[in-house]
Order: sequence, then C-alpha cells, then structure tokens
Amino acid sequence: MKKTLFAAALAAIAATGAAAAPEKYVLDSGHSQVIFDYNHLGYSTTYGMFSGFEGEIMFDQEDPAASSVSVSMPLSSMLTGWQKRFDHFMSKDFFDATEDETITFTSTSIEVTGENTAKITGDLTLNGVTKSVVLDAKLNKAGEHPMAKKPWAGFDATTTLVRSEYNLGQFAPFVSDEVNVKISIEAMKAEE
Repeated sequence: MKKTLFAAALAAIAATGAAAAPEKYVLDSGHSQVIFDYNHLGYSTTYGMFSGFEGEIMFDQEDPAASSVSVSMPLSSMLTGWQKRFDHFMSKDFFDATEDETITFTSTSIEVTGENTAKITGDLTLNGVTKSVVLDAKLNKAGEHPMAKKPWAGFDATTTLVRSEYNLGQFAPFVSDEVNVKISIEAMKAEE
C-alpha cells in the first residue's frame, strides 16, 4: 500500500514539475451561447441570445490561471425573438449599429477559486466602450469528445452588466439597467 501511495505521489510531482504549455482550443460555434435577460417595466423578464460566434481559449489544465480566452461576436447576430425588438436595439435609442459592429471579450487574468471554478477578469468592448468585467466561471467537463474523438472542454459563466455604463441606458430604471448574462460554451482542441 505504501509503495502505491509513494508511486502516486511521485507521479503527481512529476506532472506538476513538467510545465505544460497552454493548448489552443477553438469554440464550437454550434454549442456556444450567450443568453441575456433584463426586467421589462416590472411586468416580465425579456431574453435574448447570441450564438454562432467565434473565439479561442489557451487552455492549461495543469495551471488554469495560466489560461486565457478571447471571443468576438457580431452584434447583428443577436437573437431577440421579435424583429421589432431587434430593430429597436439597432436604432439610435440603443446601439445605432453598423452592420459590422462586434462585441469582444479578452481575458486579462484568471483567479482559480475552487476545483472547477474561477473568476475570469477581462476587457469587454460593447457599443464602443471597453470596461473590465468579471465572469464567475465553471469548468463543466474536459476530456475526449465521444463522437469527435478529440480533446474537448465545456464551460459555464455568469456576470451582470450595467447597460448605462456602455451608453445603452435608455428607459432605465423602468427597463432594468442591470442585464444578467449567462454563458455556456464548448471548445475543441485546435488542429495543429
């Protein structure tokens, strides 16, 4: 029994001693979503979503704090469930958006908070304004994808944005200034 424990301890030391570099993963656009919601006049919760966007994760399973993430999504890919709402969001009341406007997030640091959790701090650029935000993130699973037969990882994250900080505060506080954001992404190891 002692020999087994000693061998396991040596294996753990060897694994941590060999500094593994972060590996590049790219988002699986078909299984990555950003969902947002806000309160509408106290009567209802209104939802929207982004999907089909691109991004990459430099993923270091041995040292998650050494990982990084960057994501870019076209504003025009926002799904609101109602064309008139989408058109209103694109109007001068809110984004006054051009066709090629994008939303970006680039991590600046990762603080590991638990076995599978972390706080990811990064720069969010939205409506031409860049602010630091913190994502409460969780690693759902990392391992070989059962169908793709390649390394895969899945993460969830949440944050709350104050839309007026991004010059999007029209109708606040009647329409809530706080927007809840839920993120769920899958990423596959990039081809070499």
